Amino acid sequence: MAKQPAIVVPEGCKRVLLHACCAPCSSAIVEWLLAHAIEPVIYYYNPNIYPQTEYEIRKNESKRHAESLGITWIDNDGNDGNDGNDGWQRSHDAWRHDICGGLEPSKILHAAMEPERGKRCEVCFYHRLLQTARKAQELGIEWFATTLASSRWKNLEQINAAGKAAANDVNGGNDGNDGNDGNAIRFWAQNWRKDGLQERRNQLLKEYEFYNQTYCGCEFSMHPADRNDRLQRKG
Repeated sequence: MAKQPAIVVPEGCKRVLLHACCAPCSSAIVEWLLAHAIEPVIYYYNPNIYPQTEYEIRKNESKRHAESLGITWIDNDGNDGNDGNDGWQRSHDAWRHDICGGLEPSKILHAAMEPERGKRCEVCFYHRLLQTARKAQELGIEWFATTLASSRWKNLEQINAAGKAAANDVNGGNDGNDGNDGNAIRFWAQNWRKDGLQERRNQLLKEYEFYNQTYCGCEFSMHPADRNDRLQRKG
């Protein structure tokens, strides 16, 4: 009996809004989608990334990758180049407010004490995937997915729960999994490390000479010395 593939295309899926956290994590997934006749639309929404210089590097690498393949790339972090740093700062502050439950120093420090893969990450995933689900609805794209599910450093159950919750909220209490609502937005829950995609990611990273980040992106996942200095200056 032939071995079943680990990545299974949802029935009827021909187009997907792919939330991209960075170019390295997107590359093998995009290649796989194109090879399976699925049109990826890359959606870059990552207001968690800090500092702005790091954010801009990752964003530009993602855009460079999409342009090299001629696929649609959408930036939705609010920094369209017309308002200087204000767009990035607004979206980052909104993300921070959700993650910390407010912008008071005590709440920020509490969030900083959360372990990786803890509650802070759950809220972060939901924040970004809710915006992705809204964009999918706006564009009329039935399916959305995220490259976060390609990282071995992330909790896949947290990511899938956040994606399903985002779909449920956008659909008004229906996560779309029953397939009965043709207008529903649906989350493609998938482990994107399978079927050799993790190995292919590493190959493409070298081929494209992508910038390869050394931390998740948010200030709470930075090196402790850098993070503590950041929090002291912010507070």
